[in-house]
Amino acid sequence: MMDIKIIFSGLAIILTFLAYVAYIKDILKGKTTPHAYTWLIFCLVNAFVFALQLMAGAGIGSFVSLVISITFFVIFILSLFKGEKHITFSDTIFFVLALMSFILWIITKQSVLSVVLLSIINIFAFIPTIRKSWNKPFSETILTYIINTVRYGIALLALEQYNFVTYFFPLVALITTFIFVFILIIRRKIIS
Repeated sequence: MMDIKIIFSGLAIILTFLAYVAYIKDILKGKTTPHAYTWLIFCLVNAFVFALQLMAGAGIGSFVSLVISITFFVIFILSLFKGEKHITFSDTIFFVLALMSFILWIITKQSVLSVVLLSIINIFAFIPTIRKSWNKPFSETILTYIINTVRYGIALLALEQYNFVTYFFPLVALITTFIFVFILIIRRKIIS
């Protein structure tokens, strides 16, 4: 049983690299414009999720979150130079809400509540990118999000123990990413 978990974890990590090689190439070409607020919070959230999953027994499956966090840090750095330049007041509100949620997370020190708060933070962090993409649906690399939807499903299969703390965040991320792909497809069809 452990061997299959290693295979799922390795596959999820490979999919992370595949998804973000395409994303980073599109950033460097100027085709994709990541929103700095989103990627900074995504990076921090995934680092904390990694720690929580590791402590809750996710084992090898938790390393997917670590690889994602490192990858998101690279994208955050790139976003400072090549990212979305139109930052709205609502973007800043959701960024501040995400930061305030981090404070609540630190105060709670309770795993189940923490993973719920981190999932909420992740959604708040995604809102500036969703807003930007609603207006400019071709400013994101859709293939990255399609691969990520699959990757989150595989990451769930890689978990060594299933409990609320280990599976809730990747499940919410899978659903959120799937919805974002749907939004991009619909908006691209409307604009085209």
